[in-house]
Amino acid sequence: MSVNDIRRLEVLSPAGDREKLTAAVNFGADAVYLAGPSYGMRAGAGAFAPSDMAWAAAFCHSRGVKVYVTVNTIPTDEQMQALPAYLESLDSAGADGLILSDLGVLALAKRYAPRAAIHISTQAGVMNAPAARMFHDLGASRVVLAREMSLEAIAGLRARIPKELELEAFCHGAMCVSFSGRCVLSDYMTGRPANQGACAQPCRWKYALVEEKRPGEFFPIEEDGGTYLYNSRDMCMIEHLPAMLAAGISSVKIEGRTKSAYYAAAITNAYRHAADAALAGEPLARVWRDEVYAVSHRPYCTGFYFGPPGQYTADACYFSRYDVVAAVEACDGEGNARLTQRNRFFPGEELELLMPGAAPLAFAAGELRDGAGAPVEAASHPKMELLTRLPVQAPAGSFLRRRRTQDKPGHRAE
Repeated sequence: MSVNDIRRLEVLSPAGDREKLTAAVNFGADAVYLAGPSYGMRAGAGAFAPSDMAWAAAFCHSRGVKVYVTVNTIPTDEQMQALPAYLESLDSAGADGLILSDLGVLALAKRYAPRAAIHISTQAGVMNAPAARMFHDLGASRVVLAREMSLEAIAGLRARIPKELELEAFCHGAMCVSFSGRCVLSDYMTGRPANQGACAQPCRWKYALVEEKRPGEFFPIEEDGGTYLYNSRDMCMIEHLPAMLAAGISSVKIEGRTKSAYYAAAITNAYRHAADAALAGEPLARVWRDEVYAVSHRPYCTGFYFGPPGQYTADACYFSRYDVVAAVEACDGEGNARLTQRNRFFPGEELELLMPGAAPLAFAAGELRDGAGAPVEAASHPKMELLTRLPVQAPAGSFLRRRRTQDKPGHRAE
């Protein structure tokens, strides 16, 4: 398959709940991936009930966006008993594809969700053409490649598999220290099995040695200056989508169902523009390279695409250049807006407005009023409704943010 055979590089975004799904769709996703209440590898990422699943499919389809549902845990025999009814509900809700890794789940999906495409999860660890062809023979239309593959290896695999078999690969987000996420560390240390979607992320913890006769005395274990021995960097391929396209990848996947709606919006917006530039053969504008630093992240790397990424052992901190201060709930043609506060801000502060499809717009915050129209200097409580004037008409779901004085450690929520 050549670059000319791929007419659109699909931007696949995470959707942990309704707010995140709406943000991903509004900011340019071609498809979203989400989970129901069971069988998903991110149990703490939020889940869509059957009624929510039908809403998600209807909302996305009305905007030309596809919905893929994760069914990628490795179920026990007992858990398999409820799977047929669950698959039937996903089929009825309108799921476009099911992301799975277990062969038994695949067999049941073909029977109980015949209208949904079968996508093989990265959990299956596909790294070679015979494996990809085998899954295609079993009915898969797409393979999500193991994260440990280089672009050179992906191009070689692409040349040896059926043309109609799509390749999906991660382009952005958190990485796992274990091979394609198949980890037993969480289960061993906390009783929370990663392969059932309940990972406690002990790979992010700080470790030390303890001698049995000296309880309470901790001796550091250091590797390249740090003791977070299993902590991974985050992946960022924003500048390398042309190379991913050239390797034969047709869908680029953004990790992050546990992250915020702002993350889904900002990162989707950046990769939407990067994908369009790659397809057009145009250089990527600097603003979109900068945008990936606007969200909370660990130090970035390019995964295994150009060689081993190396671990980040110094700490488990996230870094961010911005704080979200408000979300736009409504705005008229004159810029009169109703906001929901996320962090305190004041009239006159320098802010940026992040809107779908547009570069960030800098402006000075104007007069603030509460929901009743009374002037206020700042919101007095979290999620308070505020009224203000924006420089342009901003669609609902846009965000206001404030740049920090420096790129410093921050919490992961935004």
